[in-house]
Amino acid sequence: MREKAALITGGAAGIGRRTAYQLAENGVHLAINYRKSKVEAVSLAEELTKNYGTKNMAIGGDITNVEDCQRIVNEALSNFSSIDIFIHNAGPYMHERKVMTEYSFTEWNYMINGNLNALFYISKLIIPKMREKGWGRIISIGFDRVETVPGWIYRSAFAAAKSGAASLTRTIALEEAVHGITANMICPGDITKDWKEKEIFQARGVHDENTPIGRPGTGEDIARVISFLIDEKSDFITGSIIPITGGMDVLGKVFRE
Repeated sequence: MREKAALITGGAAGIGRRTAYQLAENGVHLAINYRKSKVEAVSLAEELTKNYGTKNMAIGGDITNVEDCQRIVNEALSNFSSIDIFIHNAGPYMHERKVMTEYSFTEWNYMINGNLNALFYISKLIIPKMREKGWGRIISIGFDRVETVPGWIYRSAFAAAKSGAASLTRTIALEEAVHGITANMICPGDITKDWKEKEIFQARGVHDENTPIGRPGTGEDIARVISFLIDEKSDFITGSIIPITGGMDVLGKVFRE
């Protein structure tokens, strides 16, 4: 992975932050996108450079806005010759439970833009460079069962956007395979709060009765799979939607609540 460069949206905190550590440890240079967490993103970029010797930068921007997406990519390409890896980790989510008719047009568009359209915007901008090199990795983030296009009560906008992103990810995989570019979607389980940034060893010995494996999921669980998918030898894995849930039926749990 040495001399490869990656763009991670929403990389300043949560699963994106843990993924940044994992990639930097493997020698990947990083463009860490943030929307509000400038201090955290800049600090993370500096820490990764100090600890791993990689070249890292923080780029502010709202990925729901196409102009910001263009600027984010341009800034990244001003520092790196190409973006070899794109991880679309950022994705707006509304915790308030709403039936579809209660969404405002602004709320609906924000969710669709951040979770679906941003995947299109940034992929469209970086794929030409990937084609030139004959190599690329695109990874999107979904939710459990997304490949079945399920309904999700009170989460209509998020579910619709992620279902569309799953289809788009698979289409990219089909269209770009000839250029050495793979595209896959990862679907985290019920990984919440501080666990998004923790490592697996910290979850050992902590009991979680809701997860069949018996422990909480961590950001490292997700980051390790991302690291595997971007490996040179993982080129046969493309168009896949991979659940990482510890065996939990996440959507089923939601419906039972």
